[in-house]
Amino acid sequence: MQATGLGCSYHGRAVVSDVELSVPAGQTVAVLGPSGAGKSTMLRCLAGLEPLHSGSVRFQGETLSRAGGRPRSVGGRIGMVFQQFNLFPHLSAAQNVALAPVRARRLPKKQARAQARALLDRVGLGEHADHYPYELSGGQQQRVAIARALAMEPELMLFDEPTSALDPEFTREVLAVMRDLADSGMTVIVVTHEMNFARQSADRVVFMVDGRIVEDGPASVVLTNPRQERTRRFLDQMLGE
Repeated sequence: MQATGLGCSYHGRAVVSDVELSVPAGQTVAVLGPSGAGKSTMLRCLAGLEPLHSGSVRFQGETLSRAGGRPRSVGGRIGMVFQQFNLFPHLSAAQNVALAPVRARRLPKKQARAQARALLDRVGLGEHADHYPYELSGGQQQRVAIARALAMEPELMLFDEPTSALDPEFTREVLAVMRDLADSGMTVIVVTHEMNFARQSADRVVFMVDGRIVEDGPASVVLTNPRQERTRRFLDQMLGE
């Protein structure tokens, strides 16, 4: 994944400006920064969900999107998990996970159902495959959302504050699944305020302020000895909470 000169504006106001980001396969990147820094917008630009006003995004050698153009479909190779679970309430957990492979990949229903149950096992919800969203906790619903994204067999997973709406107990459940994905070698970019995840699972930390990346380096370096004073103040506040 490579973003070059990435820029995005809303109503004439720049939200993301001049972002340069290259993420090699297999790397886990934690994106940190204060609220309103443009982290989520940048992630949506990487996923092809926002129009670019400058720059371009390339994925596996192909141009995914560029300024003034329409994003190209990557056929499920990029998965994204949002703050909200967005599950279909009238479908069971297994049906939620199996839906996209049947519709988008034309996977036979029997094969999609078997895959869905295997993925729910992977995220620790095998016994809840036939439960509906209202029967699941917030953490369980978010894990279903992760399984749903994995059902499209992505090569890159994007997470946008996936634990921000969860209680601490459920946060731990979701972070454990994310750590498993990172440890498995999947390419992962996570917008998060979870400092333990950044410290324990990220290879690299990117710090954003006012729509720009102001610090980018190995997690062990950025989290312990940041170059920028703004990064240091943010980390002191987060680690002191």
